[in-house]
Amino acid sequence: MTNGNVKPGETVLVLGSGGVSLLALQFAKMAGAKVIATSSSDEKLETLKALGADALINYRTNPNWGREVKDQTGGRGVDHVIEVGGPATMMQSIEACRPGGHIALIGVLTGFAGEISLPAIFSNQICISGILVGHRGQ
Repeated sequence: MTNGNVKPGETVLVLGSGGVSLLALQFAKMAGAKVIATSSSDEKLETLKALGADALINYRTNPNWGREVKDQTGGRGVDHVIEVGGPATMMQSIEACRPGGHIALIGVLTGFAGEISLPAIFSNQICISGILVGHRGQ
């Protein structure tokens, strides 16, 4: 909320249905934002919808979910991404983010190392801020 400065009418992408994403969904809705949520489970997506998510994407059935987010925003991309996956999801989050958008890197559930396309970040002037909340393994 502070780094991204979420405003009414903006769009926020939350990844998954864990605690961080659920809290982000609720804060985004309170701020007047539209929320797109992803999950690997249609059942969890229905729960996210009941909690206020405006659009839903199953990332198991749609592995190119970053492109789907762009399509759902009319090609613009989201204003904010709540990135909890880390290296394995970051490139899709970059794809989903609008030029000049914000990615809040909050988790590294897929580990600490991976390849990221710096030109994709630079060419779209995406702002990335982060705090490490938790991780699996490593």
